[in-house]
Amino acid sequence: MKLATIRTGAGTAAVRVDDDAAVELGAADLGEFLARPDWRSAAKAATGARHELAGLDYAALVPRPEKVFCVGLNYRSHILEMGRELPEYPALFAKFARALVGAYDPVELPAGSEQVDWEAELGVVIGAEVRHATPEQAAAAIAGYTVVNDVTARDFQNRSLQWLQGKTFERSTPVGPWLVTAAEPGEISCEVDGDVVQKADTSDLVFGPVALVAYISQIITLAPGDIIATGTPGGVGHARKPARYLAEGSELVTRIEGVGELRNTMVRGA
Repeated sequence: MKLATIRTGAGTAAVRVDDDAAVELGAADLGEFLARPDWRSAAKAATGARHELAGLDYAALVPRPEKVFCVGLNYRSHILEMGRELPEYPALFAKFARALVGAYDPVELPAGSEQVDWEAELGVVIGAEVRHATPEQAAAAIAGYTVVNDVTARDFQNRSLQWLQGKTFERSTPVGPWLVTAAEPGEISCEVDGDVVQKADTSDLVFGPVALVAYISQIITLAPGDIIATGTPGGVGHARKPARYLAEGSELVTRIEGVGELRNTMVRGA
């Protein structure tokens, strides 16, 4: 199944995206819907209002997640290009809900930053509360997968050893267009103005989705609708010589085989 949050004339609605229409699920957004213990069976059985696929206005997949965890340096290729050793534990940081935008929304370039970079990432969405998870429990808690681009202000990120300040600018992080519940994520890629700048297989992850859910759940309870951005492969602009960054008007396409695609235009933020 594909599940999403769309904007309607009345606000937002959680939907199941079928081949011929999007069907409302009876919740205001996907985060609210995933909080239902029976969300899987309810999504399959839903017969709510239908929307034509053409012109669907996708909101951020989960507009107000309780938590957004991100993983740094989690692709072997990216670790090597940054001149680092493979980590023993995941490097974690966070984002806040105001950073998230929809799959085709404009992405705002942070005011005051001249080094805005792309980071194509596989997103993991939590579908059940989980704490101190075994690998089996971690796998069962994953609702499915989505596409994320962790657009990053490198000059702000590198002001200190803590990365958050470069990672959670408002309206900087596209997520969507949908959650795929039974995906087998394959190749991940990123294009900037038609140039392929990142391409890798998600099997290159050092810590995979199940391992990340199990690890993070040792720290804090993961809740339905929480998102984990699992890290980016090699090819980021900051590591290029010369470095390359996003500019106003840049077209950013983020794609994961078997999951979906984001298409976003860069605009100058406030």
